[in-house]
Amino acid sequence: MVKITVIGSSSMDLVVTAQKRPDKGETILGESFKTVPGGKGANQAVAASRLGAEVTMIGRVGDDDFGKEIIKNFSKNNVLTQCVERVTGMESGTAHITLADGDNSIIVVKAANDMVTAEFIEQKLEVIRESDIVLIQQEIPEETVEFVSETCYSLGIPLLLNPAPARPLSQKVIERATYITPNELEAAVLFGSDDIHAALKKYPNKVFITEGKNGVRYHDGEKEVLIPSYQVEVVDTTGAGDTFNAAFAVALAEGKGFSDSVRFANRAASLSVTKFGAQGGMPTREAVEGSL
Repeated sequence: MVKITVIGSSSMDLVVTAQKRPDKGETILGESFKTVPGGKGANQAVAASRLGAEVTMIGRVGDDDFGKEIIKNFSKNNVLTQCVERVTGMESGTAHITLADGDNSIIVVKAANDMVTAEFIEQKLEVIRESDIVLIQQEIPEETVEFVSETCYSLGIPLLLNPAPARPLSQKVIERATYITPNELEAAVLFGSDDIHAALKKYPNKVFITEGKNGVRYHDGEKEVLIPSYQVEVVDTTGAGDTFNAAFAVALAEGKGFSDSVRFANRAASLSVTKFGAQGGMPTREAVEGSL
């Protein structure tokens, strides 16, 4: 069983389903409302655990009821929580999600996730040292991402950086990360809209651009490769990217080649969108392997 450490956000998702998104100044009637555990870090931790990895989450939640529920959900999904700490006097992070027209729009309030600082991570170095791979995202402070990239690089621990939400990365972080998995919008922020193919060629087997239903694009050192996605009936796309990143990390940690790792991750992501909720559709290892 591979050991994966996920460093990132833990939130409660507040999900509204509607026929359409309201225009500015418009009030519309929604169809349903649910609260479900989320946050990009938490989603990736749960997904990796369901896919058979031993997962430790490093993060922070508030001292509110949402914080209790988030930690309880980790335990329910066999994610180790000794590095998930509650912040006194602060609320847990939330994501406000609107589902309409077969896609999602999201507003994230980071709250306690802003307390996932470099100093906090420094106290957890022993867990990082024991990892086969580390996953990190950008719903935590930029300085923390920089610290983790430097730490993993110095320790020789592979780092998979999912640069979401989109924001520019320093050249040092790009160079130190082992793998970077932007979607098309995030890739444009990182490398410029006209430089995607140049970036792939410059960073072979390192930058993997997820293109939704089209698949995943990367450069194998000789040529650009597009691994197609699996076509399914979509119910909820929330968490598909997190499922992809978790599955990709699991496959890489297990020693699979790049193309096989991408195919495994694509299949896991495709299964995740067939059910409601960021974590609700995240598949088990048996489900993924049984559908390949």
